[in-house]
Amino acid sequence: MRILLVAVGKLRPALREVADDYLRRVTRSLALDEREVREAGRQPAGVQRQDEEDRRILRLIPAGMPVTLLDPGGTPLTSEEVAARIAAWRLAAQDRAIVIGGANGVGAALHHRADERWSLGPITLPHELARVVVLEQLYRGTTILQGTPYHRGDA
Repeated sequence: MRILLVAVGKLRPALREVADDYLRRVTRSLALDEREVREAGRQPAGVQRQDEEDRRILRLIPAGMPVTLLDPGGTPLTSEEVAARIAAWRLAAQDRAIVIGGANGVGAALHHRADERWSLGPITLPHELARVVVLEQLYRGTTILQGTPYHRGDA
């Protein structure tokens, strides 16, 4: 089982450094590929930009691969629930795409393609920071499954 993390835009150097740290950590126990798509900056803001970014994202996701979409209207998950999702994906031996849209969100095509929607909570995060949070939560989820002391839970 592998996870394909697809995100719109490049990370600024400081966030890239943090993301790379979590990427190194998580790939010790989880096959994870990160792909970036270029922002649709030439398109007018709104639906046209979302649609173009959707097309760029969908080109990277193999047909039939389940998609978890980061979405403010999605289901908020605890770290333990993220760990349970990882365990279920491993048990099913099925690859999974996790998609983080750009600053303008995603369009109808990605909403339609998503099998699951995950919310990082009611706060608004820049999409760059959301990527770091997702990588950290994937790492945290793997440490929960391994029983390592990184996650302290209610402690």
